[in-house]
Amino acid sequence: MSAKHWSRDDRSEYTLLTLDVQGKSANVLSREVLEELDSILTDLTARPPQGLIIRSGKKSGFIFGADINEFLEVKDEKIGADVARYGQGIFNKLEALPCRTVAVIHGNCLGGGTEMVLACDYRVARDDDGTRIGLPEVRLGINPGFGGTVRLPKLVGDLAALDMMLTGRALRARAARRIGLVNDLVPERYLLTAAEAWVKSRKKFTLPLLKRLPGWAPLRPLIAAMMTRQVKKKARPEHYPAPFRIIKLWLNAANYEAEAISLGQMMVTEASRNLVRVFLLSENLKRQGKTIDHGVSHVHVIGAGVMGGDIAAWAALKGFRVSLQDQREEAIAKAIKRAYGLFRKKLKDKRQIEAAMDRLIPDISGDAVRHADLVIEAIIEDEKAKQGLFKDVEAKVGANTILATNTSSIPLEVICQSLKDPSRLVGLHFFNPVAMMQLVEIVKGEQTSETMLDRARAFTTAISRLPLDVKSSPGFLVNRILMPYLIEAMELAGEGVSLATIDQAALKFGMPMGPIQLADTVGLDICLFVAQELSEPLGITVPDALAKMVAAGKLGRKSGQGFYRYDKKGHAQKPAARSSNVSVADRLVMRILNEAKACLREGVVANIDAVDAGMVYGTGFAPFRGGPMHYAEMLGNETVSHTLYRLSEEYGKRFQPDAGWS
Repeated sequence: MSAKHWSRDDRSEYTLLTLDVQGKSANVLSREVLEELDSILTDLTARPPQGLIIRSGKKSGFIFGADINEFLEVKDEKIGADVARYGQGIFNKLEALPCRTVAVIHGNCLGGGTEMVLACDYRVARDDDGTRIGLPEVRLGINPGFGGTVRLPKLVGDLAALDMMLTGRALRARAARRIGLVNDLVPERYLLTAAEAWVKSRKKFTLPLLKRLPGWAPLRPLIAAMMTRQVKKKARPEHYPAPFRIIKLWLNAANYEAEAISLGQMMVTEASRNLVRVFLLSENLKRQGKTIDHGVSHVHVIGAGVMGGDIAAWAALKGFRVSLQDQREEAIAKAIKRAYGLFRKKLKDKRQIEAAMDRLIPDISGDAVRHADLVIEAIIEDEKAKQGLFKDVEAKVGANTILATNTSSIPLEVICQSLKDPSRLVGLHFFNPVAMMQLVEIVKGEQTSETMLDRARAFTTAISRLPLDVKSSPGFLVNRILMPYLIEAMELAGEGVSLATIDQAALKFGMPMGPIQLADTVGLDICLFVAQELSEPLGITVPDALAKMVAAGKLGRKSGQGFYRYDKKGHAQKPAARSSNVSVADRLVMRILNEAKACLREGVVANIDAVDAGMVYGTGFAPFRGGPMHYAEMLGNETVSHTLYRLSEEYGKRFQPDAGWS
């Protein structure tokens, strides 16, 4: 037979099957790809070879999972269940082949790709940190559907399988080997040789009793209850039903039919639709950063505070040579210490940690700036200080060096006034904590060249961050929308609504953290500064209580006291929430929606998708709702406008509906 995506090489001792999906940079399991595999397996069943080796022809990895775009075409749960049954049938056919089957894994092996290798007898993986194996379906609001809930517990044990499925976390090759998911780890040049050896193997693996014990029927309810309690600490069942469905499947000793029915039901939930939307938004942002070679090998960061130090550490972690400059030796020392902690957490291997530390260079004098391809300024938010710094830097760097500012509120048109060539200045606005927040706002000033913007996007993608284009305007996108939300929370507190009640309302809506605790976490001094910067251009009223708290040294979590008190471990001491007659959630959320609509109307970003991506990945806005503009569409413009008008009648002009709603 001829195949478009699969190539078959029948050798004397085995058949080599290679997947290289045409027109894609990465392998995905579309309907067409699965149909071809089904046909090949039917032929191999009729005329079985001595062995079968399955591998990827893509440098990017093995298989990234199912084609997510096809998920959106499923409109009915019965159709979704049929999709699962079809995939299960193909992998059952693979498992039933009367010969040894071996999967050769490199790069990303995710979702349906992992379910495919679970159906093979053996798995050989490339021994490096680039290999990742996992079942991330829960992050799309669904459960594995091609046999993963059935096969994975039998292979690695119930607890390890539940951990993988409930977190959606992908394991590195060595971690996968430790739990028994992978049988062999070898360097890339030996992958095929190792697979050939396993084709001849008759070795059988028996799961140790300790790993099988949690699956014992009398213990299952206890384990399920424990897992449910743990998951509820991070996700509400009404917001994210998928992990709780996975636990239920496991509790009932999942079979293929139950898995298929469940997948069909989960695929058509609003939560899954919105999580898929959010995932596709992130993929679109990544593609924007792959349009050009960034040309950066040496990054010079000026300012070793928390933000600058963490930007430098993250860039070094991602393989860049980084010099870190600050006038204060103690600031650099603290930044290097934090970086070491990050490297230990992310890299594990001692040699890799040492290599990352070698790439991060303390530079009090700032001499290394002359060698930089990218200079990132992360000093205090003062326009005169930034202008003076860039004037000095421009005289020292090469003509092609990107000049970037991490300002959170000062327009680039102001900062660039000291530059001879203002076209090279771009904004790279990171969010705190850098190691956790995926978004970076790529700020375009009136003078910024497209070449510098392209290179900035490409660099952002190279450090595994999402580049979002925003116009240079007060607060850009995220801070501009976030600040009215935080100030409204402070207004509520000033009216006597308990802090815990305010935060609980936001959590119930789906925010990852309440606005009061968020303000404490960001730092009340930072909140005050940004609010003051935005007060005139956006007409924001800065709460008097905020200024008084900052003046008294109550800066939030970092000082041990803000709105809440914090213990030595940084945990907030929260009182119990009290009932309130005030529509807390409406007031908080409507401030977000109204400001988001204003940003869209003013062209701060290009479209609705950009607003939603920015708020989900920049603030954690309830992902299961698809973003603020998508949520507003679900409510309807008329409903939003009416709610805003009602609130403006009761609480003042800050709720006046933006002109964009009409």
